[in-house]
Amino acid sequence: MKDGKHSANQGKITASFMACLLICLVVTAGCSAVSRHEILSTVFDGVPSYPPPDEFCKDYYEKTTAAGGNDLHAKEESGKSAGQSSRHQPYEEKKCDDCHDKSKEGGLVTAKIDLCFQCHKDFIKGSFVHGPVAVGECLACHEPHTSRYKSLLKADKNQICSVCHREKRLSVALHDKVSERQIYCSDCHDPHYGNASNFMK
Repeated sequence: MKDGKHSANQGKITASFMACLLICLVVTAGCSAVSRHEILSTVFDGVPSYPPPDEFCKDYYEKTTAAGGNDLHAKEESGKSAGQSSRHQPYEEKKCDDCHDKSKEGGLVTAKIDLCFQCHKDFIKGSFVHGPVAVGECLACHEPHTSRYKSLLKADKNQICSVCHREKRLSVALHDKVSERQIYCSDCHDPHYGNASNFMK
C-alpha cells in the first residue's frame, strides 16, 4: 500500500515540476532576449554569457562587409557612383545601441515615431510640417542604415516625391516644365517643413 501512495506522490511531484517548467517556458518565450538570458542564467548553470553590446552586430557587419555593404541594400545600380551613396553615422560607427535596444519591445531605444528626434532635435523649424515628418515616419523617405542615394533617401531625389505624390495637379504646365529642365522638387519645396503650406523655399 505504501508503494502505491509513494508512486502517486512521485507522480504529483513530477507533474508539478513539468507544469512549473512549462509555465517558465511560456513566460520566458514572451520576454526580450536580454530578460530571457537573465532568467535562464539564474535558473540554470552553464548558460553562455551574453556578448558585450558592441559585439551584438559583429557577425552582421562581417557578413555585410564581405558582401559589399548592407545586405538589404547590396544590390547597387550599375553606373551609380560610390560618392552618391550614404550611411547613417551611428551605423557607420557601429553604434547600434544608439537606436537599438534588444531588451525593449520592438528592439528600439524609444518608440519608432520618436526615434529620429532623439538625435535630430529641434529639427522642425517651420509653421507647416510635411505629413510623414509630423508623425515621425522618417522611414517613409529615408533608409535607417545605408542607401545608394544621398541623405539616406529610398529613391533618387528626382523620384522620391512621386512615390507618394501622384496628384493630377503635379502634371500641370508648371510642373511639366520643371521636370523637363531637370529641376527637382526639393529645389523649390523643403521636404520636411516650411513657413508656407506647400513648403516653398
